[in-house]
Amino acid sequence: MAASADQNSSRTAGDDRNLVTIDENYLAPTFEDRVVMFWEKHGKTVITLIVCVVLGLFGRWGFQQFAEARERAVSAEYAAANDAASLRAFADARPTAPLAGAALLRLADEAYLAGNFTAAQADYEAAAKVLVGSPLGDRARLGQAISKLQAGDAAGARTGLEGLANDVAASRTLRGESAYHLAVLDRDAGKPAEASKWTELVLASDPSGLWAQRALQLRMSLPEPEAVAPAAAPAATEAAAESASEVSFPGSNPER
Repeated sequence: MAASADQNSSRTAGDDRNLVTIDENYLAPTFEDRVVMFWEKHGKTVITLIVCVVLGLFGRWGFQQFAEARERAVSAEYAAANDAASLRAFADARPTAPLAGAALLRLADEAYLAGNFTAAQADYEAAAKVLVGSPLGDRARLGQAISKLQAGDAAGARTGLEGLANDVAASRTLRGESAYHLAVLDRDAGKPAEASKWTELVLASDPSGLWAQRALQLRMSLPEPEAVAPAAAPAATEAAAESASEVSFPGSNPER
């Protein structure tokens, strides 16, 4: 019995000596061993990162839901604005919303049609600032320039029209209309060569548009530069008044 106990003790002691600690210093860890070692070392960090990502995704989703709900509310307010007073109140309450720019553009159009060109200029300018970089913003820029022209400010109108006519990012139709009005201004000022150059820009920017047709008609009516008698150019206000019949609603179909 004593001998058997000694043998069992010897086996147990021998087994203890064969135990190996599995860590990064172990020469041949298995894939499972590597996973265990990584998790023991970085598990808390991984969990923290996962929690942060999940919270970030939920936060982004929540923000999107809030933004969409707010946009729906703004759209509903705009749709309910059916007169000048409510449009003005909407634009004042939401000064940075794109729909505020649309409201200001509607107010400017109404003032223009009513012949109140001073008010139209102000609202077109405000709309252009809100809608900058968009087609409606460029239309507001054109409206502001034409309102100045109708009010007798030919110099101010020319600055706005030239800026839009030379803006390659603007729509072809608006560039063509702007260049056409500049051609009319130069024709009325007795500058056929400059007027011809603007008609060329109309044809280059929107060759198949309706403003191109009007530009062709205008260019055919221009006298040769040599045939123009030397004379002082009319005053800016006189040129604007004489060309008023050539100016249609800004951004509209010239054939209407």
